[in-house]
Amino acid sequence: MAFWNHPLVEEGKVEERSYQIALANACLNESTLVVLPTGMGKTIVALMVIAEVLQRQGGKVLLMAPTKPLVDQHRRTLETCLKDSPVSLLDGSVDPVKRSALWDAARVIVSTPQCVANDLENGRVSLDEVNLVIYDEAHRGVGSYAYVKVAEAYRTLNRLSMGITASPGSDASRIQEVCENMDLFRIEVRTERDPDVLPYVHDISVKVVEVDMPEDLCLLISLLRKMLERCLEELTSLRLMDPHRPPSVKHLLQVGRSLQSRLAAGEKSPVIFRGLSLQAMAVKLNHAVGLAETQGTSSLRQFFDKLEKDATGKKSSRAAVEIVAQEEYRKCLDVLDRTRVEHPKISRVMSLTSCLINSRPGSKVLVFAHYRDTCELVAQWLEKIEGAKVGLLVGQSGEHGLKQKEQIEVLNRFRDGSYNVVVATSVGEEGLDVVSTDMVIFYEPVPSEIRTIQRRGRTGRSDAGEVYVLIAKGTRDVAYQSSSDSKEELMKKRLLNLNHSLRNRAIHTREANQRSLLDFPGVKR
Repeated sequence: MAFWNHPLVEEGKVEERSYQIALANACLNESTLVVLPTGMGKTIVALMVIAEVLQRQGGKVLLMAPTKPLVDQHRRTLETCLKDSPVSLLDGSVDPVKRSALWDAARVIVSTPQCVANDLENGRVSLDEVNLVIYDEAHRGVGSYAYVKVAEAYRTLNRLSMGITASPGSDASRIQEVCENMDLFRIEVRTERDPDVLPYVHDISVKVVEVDMPEDLCLLISLLRKMLERCLEELTSLRLMDPHRPPSVKHLLQVGRSLQSRLAAGEKSPVIFRGLSLQAMAVKLNHAVGLAETQGTSSLRQFFDKLEKDATGKKSSRAAVEIVAQEEYRKCLDVLDRTRVEHPKISRVMSLTSCLINSRPGSKVLVFAHYRDTCELVAQWLEKIEGAKVGLLVGQSGEHGLKQKEQIEVLNRFRDGSYNVVVATSVGEEGLDVVSTDMVIFYEPVPSEIRTIQRRGRTGRSDAGEVYVLIAKGTRDVAYQSSSDSKEELMKKRLLNLNHSLRNRAIHTREANQRSLLDFPGVKR
């Protein structure tokens, strides 16, 4: 194996890969968004650019990432690989006065964007000495996200920026917004099929596993759908909902916003009040159908418990009161009281996990589920498997879940083998440095190409990997899987088209042509 050599990089630390060198060279010549599959070394490309900027220009480099675990991961990589370049980690847990001192002392700052944005606003730090800003998971750089605030402060300095992501999304306007917000004038895309990437790609087998729904779950779904359809029919009859559009969550939320706007404007008619109640009922029932279809009876029981509290509390919800009074709701309770059935996905996750860890000792499994309650349930069942050492990776919400320090500990235990199975919510999708995950299981498909790519990229990093997507027949799982597939293909096409547009824009932008750092080590001009 050949290694990449640089005066500021420890020898024997960075494998020489032609596509990484080419991407780094592009980033050095112009502010660039790098789109590279998860596991193909986006952090190494950033390291190459950091080393060369420090060597040529000195000053400081700022690398930001959205979460503390990811920031900590970048810190470890840079401290391991960089020579003579002190690295400071800054986040909200560090005292503001100490952050200022750490900023001044470091050549490389690794931080969460919220921390940098706050310190800039309060005058604790300055970007004057910063010659490179890197935005990890750059697809987040839209709206009022902290990346946008930092980029606004950095823009006046007319210096180099770099964005890195595995999945910017399929929405062309959103991708363009990301590039414009962070002054990225070029997009460099690599896929697993590109000739210079192909030699380093390990096979990832993606298999869709369909499961049949048991009779009790089918009955629950039928009863819930009947209640939902009544709400939708009444909303349509009141001309508050478009009958020609699918009754999706997005559509229902738009109906709610429209009604709230009319109410705020002074329209206090019986139709508006009835519509608000119906819309709230429809959102709750649609959620209940989704739980029954994709999660199972335990998740539905927990939702019903919350519904009962909403209906009987001091500030009771009119929508909840009306739902729990319906005959179909009472029948649902009867089914839940007598059934012992869980979702068939549970047994399939158990069989896939058991088969792997018992046939291939040392293997690691990562299971993704959308809801925290489902994660906890799946983890409880997986702990029954002989040889399974199960960890739970969930975000923090109020007093529940794991603090980011605890999340880092779960990842460390997964790396060192203390855990060989981890069940995670979306907190495990971005940037996890899990070198040897042998299998990834999607408890349910997600209708997002960004999240699908992030999840799938948790395997196949150092060896061949397997991905299983569990789909319940006849449910919204089927539509979600189809949506994710089509969006991913669309994303690739739009990236190429948008890059052409950005290049034309850059020709007419003076700043874009004044950032070249000339030749980059290992690249022949």
